[in-house]
Amino acid sequence: MIVGVPKEIKPDENRVAVTPEGARELIAAGVTLLVQSGAGAGSGFDDSAYETAGANLIESAETLFEKADLIVKVKEPIAQEYPLFKKGQILFTYLHLAADRALTEFLLEKEITAFAYETLEVNGKLPLLEPMSEVAGKMAPIMGTLHLGRYQGGEGILPGGVAGTERAKVMILGGGVAGKAAAQIAAGLGADVTVFDINLDRLRYLEDVMPKNVATRYSSAGAIAQLLPDADMVIGTVLIPGAKAPKLITREMLSDMKEGSVLVDVSIDQGGCFESSRPT
Repeated sequence: MIVGVPKEIKPDENRVAVTPEGARELIAAGVTLLVQSGAGAGSGFDDSAYETAGANLIESAETLFEKADLIVKVKEPIAQEYPLFKKGQILFTYLHLAADRALTEFLLEKEITAFAYETLEVNGKLPLLEPMSEVAGKMAPIMGTLHLGRYQGGEGILPGGVAGTERAKVMILGGGVAGKAAAQIAAGLGADVTVFDINLDRLRYLEDVMPKNVATRYSSAGAIAQLLPDADMVIGTVLIPGAKAPKLITREMLSDMKEGSVLVDVSIDQGGCFESSRPT
């Protein structure tokens, strides 16, 4: 089989689907591996590392797609990449089709056999999604904190406060991998954190492993609405594998929030769990 690894062209995407070490293992297994020149640059891998591993460097994406049976990417194809695919080709990447009708229709029309990283399940877990969820969860309170600054139009409050001031109040909707990671960072920054989830076993687990400034609540519209007016930051991490995220905060609910408070929607790849969310 001929496997092609193109350079990602989605804005701000610096990851690569196969590392040089991964390339070496694939080639040892009998795969012919094509890597587009510059594909690994954003992740710190130069072309020579892939050549040393035994991969064939390809200058253009057009040539790579034409020669490959299987395309391995990181992010979902964007519109500029649609013409590159051959009818019946195989694709392995993050897809998030629940939030992208145009991509779904393209894959059907082109008869692409597509495997989505985010729905690949092994022993009840999502091994290709969980590492990225942890990264996104840990980054969410950090990015939210930056936007709480007055210079960004925020309240001008620190998560842990300072002497004589209150701590920030952070709500986290969803207690899965991303939610747990977000709670750890927000708590570490000193905020008062509340994690919402509908899985009581998960809430009991979080109660056991989290520091004292993290509380848990069973998630319901009423419980969210009760705490929302006092929240300085709300982080959405709800995941329903393969499906759109539920809209837990509507546009109407935004009027109940403090001026300068911040929403961080980690679920945006699946459509977002805030009605007003959009990719940024």
